[in-house]
Amino acid sequence: MAAVGKTSFLLGALLLFSVAVTLADAKVYYHDFVVQATKVKRLCTTHNTITVNGQFPGPTLEVNDGDTLVVNVVNKARYNVTIHWHGVRQVRSGWADGPEFVTQCPIRPGGSYTYRFTIQGQVGTLWWHAHSSWLRATVYGALVIRPKEGTSYPFPKPKRETPILLGEWWDANPIDVVREATRTGGAPNVSDAYTINGQPGDLYNCSSKDTVIVPIDSGETHLLRVINAALNQELFFTVANHRFTVVGADASYLKPFTTSVIMLGPGQTTDVLISGDQPPARYYMAAEPYQSAQGAPFDNTTTTAILEYKSAPCPAKGISSKPVMPTLPAFNDTATVTAFIQSFRSPNKVDVPTDIDENLFITVGLGLFNCPKNFGSSRCQGPNGTRFTASMNNVSFVLPSNVSILQAYKQGVPGVFTTDFPANPPVQFDYTGNVSRSLWQPVPGTKVYKLKYGSRVQIVLQGTNIQTAENHPIHIHGYDFYILATGFGNFNPQKDTAKFNLVDPPMRNTVGVSVNGWAVIRFVADNPGAWLMHCHLDVHITWGLAVVFLVENGVGELQSLQPPPADLPPC
Repeated sequence: MAAVGKTSFLLGALLLFSVAVTLADAKVYYHDFVVQATKVKRLCTTHNTITVNGQFPGPTLEVNDGDTLVVNVVNKARYNVTIHWHGVRQVRSGWADGPEFVTQCPIRPGGSYTYRFTIQGQVGTLWWHAHSSWLRATVYGALVIRPKEGTSYPFPKPKRETPILLGEWWDANPIDVVREATRTGGAPNVSDAYTINGQPGDLYNCSSKDTVIVPIDSGETHLLRVINAALNQELFFTVANHRFTVVGADASYLKPFTTSVIMLGPGQTTDVLISGDQPPARYYMAAEPYQSAQGAPFDNTTTTAILEYKSAPCPAKGISSKPVMPTLPAFNDTATVTAFIQSFRSPNKVDVPTDIDENLFITVGLGLFNCPKNFGSSRCQGPNGTRFTASMNNVSFVLPSNVSILQAYKQGVPGVFTTDFPANPPVQFDYTGNVSRSLWQPVPGTKVYKLKYGSRVQIVLQGTNIQTAENHPIHIHGYDFYILATGFGNFNPQKDTAKFNLVDPPMRNTVGVSVNGWAVIRFVADNPGAWLMHCHLDVHITWGLAVVFLVENGVGELQSLQPPPADLPPC
């Protein structure tokens, strides 16, 4: 008995020592974000653009897994603002998640709020962005998470790393663009350019001299941390004459695979290795749209940066050395997108939840509101005199305007939301076929779905063919999830369950629901709080393509949401 007691004491002491070492290695990083209008010139015109610290894109934050970030956000702009840390699990720190009127009221002009949270068990590339109106068109930046001190990547350490932020630029004020669309009920104007690290590149007017140059040495391995920060557009990305080895996505490692092109929906990140294995020269990096919605207008242009070998010969005086241009897929090349997505696997066998407690079937797609009687035709400029909308399970989500959902939930404020979001579509129909016009108009409401702590959740996300079908990047706040399968047509549990990957499915925070197709995801609801699930095409969340999961506290402090911070912005 004494020996057993001595052994358990030693094990306990070792455990305490390892925790102490872990805590000692972890660091706290403090940052100040000043949200302000800054003069930014793009496409020959100077705009008063909303930025962080006068930078566009905003600052890159770098941490190790286990570190804590404390970011004081001061709002010196004329709009309300919040900051969302996209993909960060926010374990028990839901007050720092950032979506306006979901976890907090916005930071008003002249106000401030300090976001405090710890990175736990995530390595790779995430990002941060405004989560208030369309401010994230210009208010965004990279969040680089390296392995814990003393550990390394599961692939050869690259000599160099470069964040590649793909963005979307309007030659206008993005807030004015969305306000006009909201007023008219029509689709918002499409962007005027795409950008790489804030610059449109050589193929646009007045842009060549500021084209981003990414250096590489012959023989070196370079890690590109690619982020799709565009507001409304999925994007292909490639580098001329080079292949990518994909090693991670959404701050989770992947089983490496090679490809010449990647596709990212807004919100998604992909870590790729490239090798300096081509003749020393200059090669274009390029991004252009993947557009899956038939007949919908989109910005069909190409943004470029330049991968430049340091040993590339200098061009003769007066002669410009034009970089090599890559071949990109056609804008509607769904086959290439599907092959790419289906290559994703976790590096090893993973513990997928199998006994399911909550089995949800959620339709996602567009809709149309009939023109209200008190609206003139100028306010109903959607198809055939309607107003565009979007919904999940026929509910078009309406954000509260006076208090956040999390505050209302925790403080018992009545009348802010209801808990009757349906677990299945109210009406079953041929989701991807010819949908009856009687099903095109959803019901507006602030409906949430409650989950018990620790419940094992499966969600079938089913695209619909209402108005137009397209690929929807669906993001869940506060959670990573396993993608078990994706497919086209209507999900059929009798046949499609056999396609589930229960061995090594990839872990993501944003899943692409294929055009006229479906995706199945699973996670354990082990993070209490109010968590938004929404389409990351911002025009769609503006129209109501969202729902909130209310995850209840579990047992004890470690399974409970922390109390709200004293400086939470007032409503």
